[in-house]
Amino acid sequence: MRKMTVFQRFSRTFRDNPSLGKMLIVFTVSGGGLVAYSEAKADGGIHAVNPSEVDVKKKRVVVLGTGWAGTSFLKNLSNSSYDVQVISPRNFFAFTPLLPSVTCGTVEPRSIVEPIRNIVRKKNVDVHYWEAECFNIDAANKKVYCRSHLGGDVNSKEEIIVDYDYLVISVGARSNTFNIPGVAENCHFLKEIEDAQKIRRTIVDCFERASLPNLSDEERKKILHFVVVGGGPTGVEFAAELHDYVTEDLVKLYPKAKEAVKITLLEATDHILNMFDKRITAFAEEKFQRDGINLKTGAMVVNISDKEITTKEVKNGGAVSTMPYGMVVWSTGIGTRPVIMDFMKHIGQGNRRVLATDEWLRVEGCDSIYALGDCATINQRKVMEDIWAIFRKADKDNSGTLTVKEFQEVLSDICERYPQVGLYLKSRQMKSLVDLLKDSSGDAVKESIEVNLEEFKLALSQVDSQMKNLPATAQVAAQQGSYLADCFNRMEKCENNPEGPLRFRGEGRHRFRPFRYKHLGQFAPLGGEQTAAQLPGDWVSIGRSSQWLWYSVYASKLVSWRTRALVISDWGRRFIFGRDSSGI
Repeated sequence: MRKMTVFQRFSRTFRDNPSLGKMLIVFTVSGGGLVAYSEAKADGGIHAVNPSEVDVKKKRVVVLGTGWAGTSFLKNLSNSSYDVQVISPRNFFAFTPLLPSVTCGTVEPRSIVEPIRNIVRKKNVDVHYWEAECFNIDAANKKVYCRSHLGGDVNSKEEIIVDYDYLVISVGARSNTFNIPGVAENCHFLKEIEDAQKIRRTIVDCFERASLPNLSDEERKKILHFVVVGGGPTGVEFAAELHDYVTEDLVKLYPKAKEAVKITLLEATDHILNMFDKRITAFAEEKFQRDGINLKTGAMVVNISDKEITTKEVKNGGAVSTMPYGMVVWSTGIGTRPVIMDFMKHIGQGNRRVLATDEWLRVEGCDSIYALGDCATINQRKVMEDIWAIFRKADKDNSGTLTVKEFQEVLSDICERYPQVGLYLKSRQMKSLVDLLKDSSGDAVKESIEVNLEEFKLALSQVDSQMKNLPATAQVAAQQGSYLADCFNRMEKCENNPEGPLRFRGEGRHRFRPFRYKHLGQFAPLGGEQTAAQLPGDWVSIGRSSQWLWYSVYASKLVSWRTRALVISDWGRRFIFGRDSSGI
């Protein structure tokens, strides 16, 4: 019997057993390895398989922005079935509530920033980062167009085109100048870490210029006049920080400047900190007056030149006045970024101020695009728009009337889908919608009593008056990012087992529960180691104890242990050695 070679035996085995399945052939060419993967067919044929077909293709999620919303989304995303591409001109996350502290040397810039690559590098999700800026969103073809300015050429036309399955827009907002002449050219803003560093340098430069010997007293007073426009939390905190910086540190180094320094806070409305409790507003205004901060309310800025700022009184006949200044910090609100404005025009939202989303943070009209943070607002659906659909869904026997029992069966879904219902009941001190029906009918409501559509409309007619837009704060953006990440983590599970409220205009249930913001309180540092705190339950605290609460809360909210250690170290250094006055 003829002896068979190893190769012949190998070939015969596969001819006799074509179902053996898969074969891996490895051979070398010029010292390099090559791997070929093939699959044996029952008919003896061999089908080449692309290695990329072996693994299930991952859905690509493109995240625009590394602010509060985008970073919160990335930190909480844990589903490894996504391929995540992060695109932002800023390769770090900045803890923006401490920006006023950076302007005055209380905290160093590096202490409040964390590289985005550090945040995502230990995750089990494929996350890639590109330092580029998106300038166009093509929703029809699921593409985003970006440019990188790393080469130093800001006018570069080279484009980076990225495809996506899901797009998360979290680009934030820009400072709103309200098209007032001279604001963009002559004012400092306080939105980014670079803004805080620039303000810090300018403050020190003003004191150095005021120390020169060839200046008159009037010129010195002009240079040392610091104007803050905007009486919101950022403007108030910066004015307070600047006052402490001047009185506790700079006057020791520049004794001649002590009598010339002046800080003015301009606010167009009647009071500062309008979003806070009136007790906090009153305390802040009294404290600023005691500290010598010139507070001008009801003063609207109409023009800013390189030397003077012009204001107009909202009341008192609209009197116009001007004042010279050395530095102006503009902190009056936010505006939409150009890329979002263009995108809104393309999707039919050109008449809106910001991007509109539904209660699940999906951009209206774009199922695969989500928008979070300051660049978007939730367009909460009104109860009266769906009143007929709600009535029809609750009327299971199609009788044309609703019993209290039928109404109670959909009660939880109504409150979950339309949060304004719960707010209205709370404002009227009612326990349930049954009380609302009772209030509208004027009679004792029993399970047997029925209401028709018109009576149902009457009962819910005032509910939509409780609808409010969410504030543009870091707290809202962070909660939205966490919520959306949780939705992405459970996308497949909730596709098969929806957990949201009833679809009143369709069949079945929504996949997820809608986003609900939970207010955890807010702080307003007022200088002199005093802070005002307004916490849930209308609890108000003002003083030094609230300052220590502010320290502990902000330290706990920092994104990493590294930044916590650095910020706490900066606070300790300030207590011992004072603030840094180098301007670097």
